[in-house]
Amino acid sequence: MTNIATNIVNYNDYSEDTADPSTGKYIPDEYFEFKARIHYRLLDLIDLSIIDTLDREDLIVQIRQVVENILREETYDLPLNLNEREKIFTEILDEVLGLGPLEPFLKDPTVSDILVNTFKQIYVERFGKLEETDGRFKDDAHLMKIIDKIVSSVGRRIDESTPMVDARLADGSRVNAIIQPLALDGPILSIRRFAVNPLELQDLINYQTLVPEIQDILQGIVKAKLNVLISGGTGSGKTTLLNVLSRFIPNSERIVTIEDAAELQLKQEHLVRLETRPPNIEGKGEVIQRDLVRNSLRMRPDRIIVGEVRGAEAFDMLQSMNTGHDGSLTTIHANSPRDALIRLETMVAMANFDIPSEFLRRFISSAIHIVIQVSRLADGKRKLVSLQEVTGMEGNVITMQEIFSFRQAMIDPEGNVKGRFQFHGIRPQFTEKFKVAGIPIQQDLFDPSNFVEV
Repeated sequence: MTNIATNIVNYNDYSEDTADPSTGKYIPDEYFEFKARIHYRLLDLIDLSIIDTLDREDLIVQIRQVVENILREETYDLPLNLNEREKIFTEILDEVLGLGPLEPFLKDPTVSDILVNTFKQIYVERFGKLEETDGRFKDDAHLMKIIDKIVSSVGRRIDESTPMVDARLADGSRVNAIIQPLALDGPILSIRRFAVNPLELQDLINYQTLVPEIQDILQGIVKAKLNVLISGGTGSGKTTLLNVLSRFIPNSERIVTIEDAAELQLKQEHLVRLETRPPNIEGKGEVIQRDLVRNSLRMRPDRIIVGEVRGAEAFDMLQSMNTGHDGSLTTIHANSPRDALIRLETMVAMANFDIPSEFLRRFISSAIHIVIQVSRLADGKRKLVSLQEVTGMEGNVITMQEIFSFRQAMIDPEGNVKGRFQFHGIRPQFTEKFKVAGIPIQQDLFDPSNFVEV
């Protein structure tokens, strides 16, 4: 069996106190120093070049053996009980094979966001609420080491010349990091978690993000190949809903996804995933979303899914929707369906396309069929708050009609938002497309008396 240990020698070079004599508990700063010594010693003793070739379980066993040897040398004057030794080993293992102090939160399925405000603070979001944790890094250098580990794994870099970066973890979680000189107090790291097992439509119903009465409409919208724009704020569940809607795309269709940092979790087999690329150290080689959208049109897609439109690629996305690629899906940051359409118009205008506003609005109204608004409410829960159909133009204004919505009524004493999901008595134009596509729909579904209180 290959052995990761290359040489183990005795050393007793450290004599500083590492524990509080009155309590026997580690003083935080000194504990970090102690753990760092164990970690650095471990790196001296193991052959890093063969780590990737070993089975993980075998690797963990061998690292444990080496750490035990180091602890026997390091703690000759400081006895550690079994729990303390196990805690040291777990944290050292996280440093070597994982992301250090972030590992416990990455393993916690209830954590949806991890927010690191310099090395001193780690906040997490659970069930829509932020809370401060006891976790922390040793110093800014320790945090920078973890950030480098994340971004280098996806072929990106972060330094003074490129102090901002978007990346992803192996499970698809979205990562953003920003460092000095832009971050004045030290490195800042944000991780948007995604479930290993993506949420399905039934999960959203269970969480009361939407109700069973709307599920047939959502499935029909995708199967009838309507173009959908999902709008919402940060953390409102846009990507989650996009993933859920994608489940209804037939397996026989070819899907091309385009993202800044790949995070969509589609399950179809005929799937092509494209991701942008930042410029290299010479400032060359950048590939933006617009380049990928234009290239995707040459790849014979049945559906094009853009993770989020935020710039000039909005024009190419609209063009693809208007040139035979029906059933496309995308998301956008906006506070309402009307704001979403205004943002689309603004993005195209900012791309320096000399297009009259009236023509551009007609272009948008013919490309987008459905706008779905999602929001995170005061109690932290996500809701589908509006589903609107784009019906065309009246004069110089894009016309829309609201088919379904959630209306907040009150907040109960426990802080939970109460309200009702309801239809508005409007029979949408897309029911004709449902009929042509052979998608059944209940005749009385859109009755305004059809509501659900939650």
